[in-house]
Amino acid sequence: MPDALVRIRATPSQGHMDRKDRADNVRKAFAFNPRYADQVKGKTIVLVDDVYTTGSTVKECAGVLLKAGAAKVHVLTLARVANATG
Repeated sequence: MPDALVRIRATPSQGHMDRKDRADNVRKAFAFNPRYADQVKGKTIVLVDDVYTTGSTVKECAGVLLKAGAAKVHVLTLARVANATG
């Protein structure tokens, strides 16, 4: 479901931001696509992220999926930044 989460607000690049600024930057930047309501409700969802830095983006996205009715959200990350700012 590549479009289950939709960016509803443009956000600046987070490369220079600390943990708090990253969380503020992505707050309310994503919405759930209701087209997938039946596929998400009560299910365990695997959210894939390419790079985990502070977790702000995946935390925000997981919250949107849980609010949409997902029972659980697991995150699969391909790479992790060793010394995330903040």
